[in-house]
Amino acid sequence: MDKKTSRLRRAVPTRRKIAQLRMHRLAVFRSNQHIYANITTPDGDRVLVSASTNEAEIRQQLASETGRGGNTSAAAIIGKRVAEKAKAAGIEQVAFDRAGYRFHGRVKALAEAAREAGLKF
Repeated sequence: MDKKTSRLRRAVPTRRKIAQLRMHRLAVFRSNQHIYANITTPDGDRVLVSASTNEAEIRQQLASETGRGGNTSAAAIIGKRVAEKAKAAGIEQVAFDRAGYRFHGRVKALAEAAREAGLKF
C-alpha cells in the first residue's frame, strides 16, 4: 500500500460522515508545491467555491514573499481567500475534509485562516 492509497483510506470515514450530515464540504488537497481548497455541494456533484496557489493573483502575491505555494503562509492566504469567496456565495458553515492529511502544518494553517475569516466548521 503506497502513501496515496493510505491517505485516501484514512479519508473515507470523514467523507462518509460529512455525506451523512448533508453539509457543504471544504476539501483540501496539498502537493509539494501548491495547496488547493474547494467547497462542494452536500451531494458532492458541484464545486461552488475554489481557491489555490495556482491562481494568478495568488502567485503574484506570493512572488513578493519568500517561497511559493508550498508553505504555511501560502496556506493561510488560501484559507482566507476561500472563506471570503464562500461568504460572497452565501455559505456560512462547512464541514472540514482534511482528506486523510494530519491536522498539522499547511492544513492547520488553512483551517485556522478560514475560521478567522468567518467560516464556521
